[in-house]
Formats: sequence, structure tokens, C-alpha cells
Amino acid sequence: MSKRDLKKYVAELTKEQLEEQIIELYEKFSPVKVYYDFVFNPKEETLLQQCKLKISNEYYPLKKSGRRSKPKMRRSVAQKYIKHFTVLGVDPFVIADVMLYNIEIAQTFSSEHVIKHDLFFKSMFNSFEQAAIFLIANGILSDFKKRIIAIHTQTIAQKWYNEPEFNAILERFEY
Repeated sequence: MSKRDLKKYVAELTKEQLEEQIIELYEKFSPVKVYYDFVFNPKEETLLQQCKLKISNEYYPLKKSGRRSKPKMRRSVAQKYIKHFTVLGVDPFVIADVMLYNIEIAQTFSSEHVIKHDLFFKSMFNSFEQAAIFLIANGILSDFKKRIIAIHTQTIAQKWYNEPEFNAILERFEY
């Protein structure tokens, strides 16, 4: 069904029929429920804290039965939250905070542990590049300038092999 056909179909429904269909969608489909729950009660700060906790658990997992779990360091966890927040229409400042937090927690972890996997560094660069593009597209780059520079500074301090790629992104900005 095309969007035009859907508009035509919806226009033909009575108010009561439309209300019934929306209630049915809400009850049947979890994403619809999540969307409406957010629209009518947007607790962005709570969502942000839950998200940051999940991301930090990827690097610093909670202890299970007296022993420490192995860090998974999955970028995909943050990516899922970023996508979910974008779909919900969460404030761009919150999304940008999550994007940068993901890199910052990874850098904190890498400052304490030796990481031998090139994929980790490539992944963090991809996150950095994605964040930079998002910040520019939403016109909020200047609000996050200090954090962006701090991330780059850490790539230098930690001697990341792909630091020049991070630097190339910074050089594109007009500071």
C-alpha cells in the first residue's frame, strides 16, 4: 500500500473507526506502544541514563556471582540506542551526548587496558565520524566542541594508530 492509498483509506474512516485502529495498533505492536509512550511522556533524561548504563556495561560489566564478567566492547549497543532515539524523535543534544559518550567510555577503557584488535579502533573512528556528521547536520557542533577535541586529544595520548584519521575530521571543522 502506498502512502497516498493509506491517506485515502484513513480519510474514509470515521473518527471512531480511526480511534479503534490506533488502539489496536498500540496493543498489537510494541514499537507503536513505545512511540506513543514516549510521545505522551518523554522522559529523555531517564532514557539517557538507562542508555549510558547499558553502554558502560559493555566496557565495565557488573560482577556476576563474585567474579567480574569479561567486557564485550560492542559498538552495536550504542548504535541501537542512537537509531532508537532518532526514530522516537529524541532531542538532537541527547543523541549527540550518547554518540560522544560511547567513544569517551571506550577511550577510558582503552586507557586502562591494552587493546590489540584493530577493529576496535576502526569502530571508534566510525563512531567519531558519524558523531561529527550528526553534529554538523543538526547545527550543534559548537555545543560539543570541547568534547570532540578531548576525544581527539585522547587518541594522541593513547597513541591510537588511526589518530591521523581523527585529526582529518577535526581539520574539516572551522574552529
